[in-house]
Amino acid sequence: MANIDFVPNDYIQQRESNRANFMYLVLFAVLMGAIAVTFSILKMRQRAVRGELLALTRQMSAAQEQIAQLEELKTKSKTMMKTMVMTAELLEPVPRSVILASLTNNLPAGVSLLEVSVAEKEMQAAAAASTGGTRYKPAASKTPAAPEAPRKEVDTNIEIKGIAPSDIEVATYIAQLGGSLLLDSVSLVESKEHKIEETRFREFKLQTRLKRGMVLSKEDIRNVRQAREQVL
Repeated sequence: MANIDFVPNDYIQQRESNRANFMYLVLFAVLMGAIAVTFSILKMRQRAVRGELLALTRQMSAAQEQIAQLEELKTKSKTMMKTMVMTAELLEPVPRSVILASLTNNLPAGVSLLEVSVAEKEMQAAAAASTGGTRYKPAASKTPAAPEAPRKEVDTNIEIKGIAPSDIEVATYIAQLGGSLLLDSVSLVESKEHKIEETRFREFKLQTRLKRGMVLSKEDIRNVRQAREQVL
């Protein structure tokens, strides 16, 4: 017996077309949703990157300001150091650079300095006693005479450590320092022999001091420094 279909073919085709269109709309909606989500994620990442860039820019600006401050502090410290050195040279009768130059100028061949320490000790010399008789003040004078201030002197002690090939060079160095115009009473504290592999040498320590009342002129200081430059 033949089956008779009373549904028109146009209706069936229309229903299948509607179903396909619905599926297309669903897929289009899903695609648009995915695009919207991706766009939102990209926007969020872009905002995060922009925030990180702003933070890095602020950190770089702060670092540049700190570097500029450090450079300014370095410049000020160099200026202050130069001022302190110039002030020290003006206040000291014999600048320490001149002392070091004098010690270097007198080095014999083969002798090297390891350490030089300079220590200053302020001393008060007693005021000179008067040699005359008793002085009488006028009766009208009621203000007592101010006592004479004690004269201050500075005792500059120098300790020298170095190495030499033998005691002969050490003795030569002591003799040359003893003939210096700046130094007084050069003495040997110790001299020890050392050996590195097959090389023997003497490590010595000397003590000396500047002559009291020694004051150098600018010309003397310039001559000592020039002599040091020639030795170096």
